[in-house]
Amino acid sequence: MNIVLFDDEHRHNFLPLTYTRPIADLRIGIRKISEKYENIFETSVFYETEDYLQEKFQKSDGSEESIYINSRFLPDQHLIESIESLSFDEVLQTESTVVAYKLKSGATLDTSTLKKVDFKHQNIEIKNVWDIFAQNHQAIQDDFERITSGRTSQEIPSHVYAVNPSQIFIEEGATVHNVTLNASEGAIYIGKNAEVMENTAVRGPFALCESSTLKMGAKIYTGTTIGPHSKVGGEVSNSVITGYSNKGHDGFLGNSILGEWCNIGADSNTSNLKNNYASVKLWDYSKKGFTYTGLQFCGLIMGDHSKSAINTMFNTGTIIGVSTNIFGSGFPRNFVPSFSWGGNQGVKTYNLKKAMEVADIVMKRRQLELNSVEQNILEKVHELTQPYRRD
Repeated sequence: MNIVLFDDEHRHNFLPLTYTRPIADLRIGIRKISEKYENIFETSVFYETEDYLQEKFQKSDGSEESIYINSRFLPDQHLIESIESLSFDEVLQTESTVVAYKLKSGATLDTSTLKKVDFKHQNIEIKNVWDIFAQNHQAIQDDFERITSGRTSQEIPSHVYAVNPSQIFIEEGATVHNVTLNASEGAIYIGKNAEVMENTAVRGPFALCESSTLKMGAKIYTGTTIGPHSKVGGEVSNSVITGYSNKGHDGFLGNSILGEWCNIGADSNTSNLKNNYASVKLWDYSKKGFTYTGLQFCGLIMGDHSKSAINTMFNTGTIIGVSTNIFGSGFPRNFVPSFSWGGNQGVKTYNLKKAMEVADIVMKRRQLELNSVEQNILEKVHELTQPYRRD
């Protein structure tokens, strides 16, 4: 039985992150959504997403019986049991959203012929990009319980000040120096070959994924996920750093999401609370305008391959697109389109060829390359985002 994770009509709610990936490739908690399902079903998954992404994220050929699952629903025991109990003539759905269905080999979907099975269980459903950090506390805890069930953590070193050690798990090869790990409010997970440098303070729920580093003196607050392959310093609160991205120095990042291959310059800061304590607005790609999140705390959403210079200041509720380069004094605008170069004094189009060259250099530092598949995706994103740029 194949497992197929599909994007629904709300995938635009997760831009700019979903310019370069399907919803299932988003990280929330410790694992990506796809990795959660792979672990539960003990098989690799297929994806139903935008055509230009399918070369990287493989599509099922329909030759086998398949379970199709809406990527916006994170798995829990009740959801998995509900999916497994479905017959081929049934569709699991909420009042307005298809959650899952099964197809026989070679069959096509016609929901009008299927019997509706109501799904009313309150599991984690992500509806908008800000749900990734807003729901991250619970998602970390859920992943922690799955990952560590029946397993034994590495011994917590005697020089570590650990609060509620039963909720702290250190994977093989991880190094933890004289730090404070406070799991009184949620679990703390230290991934394989990760390093927590000295004088760092961490309050869970928190996840440091494989081969990531917390630099000396870092202050990490609840609901934060870092990695894999990321280096982070300074102060971070309730944020998700997807992977292969760095915030290596002092500065504050709160209620924010960084895509892959991002870099935040030294002493850069993100505002996550308006001076009047009002609800934060974010750029809405479908409306081509700003929409209220209903959140009092909301910081920065940054797409893949984007960078900021030292001392950059991001205003509350800022959207930075894919492959941008932000620099200069003052606050950049709350929405900076993909492939932009500049800051408060104005932006111009970031030359696609030069952007590709930088991306290739950055990836080679991690023994990876910007192959033709990755290049094709960036070229398509450049084309799709052209209407947002002025030159």
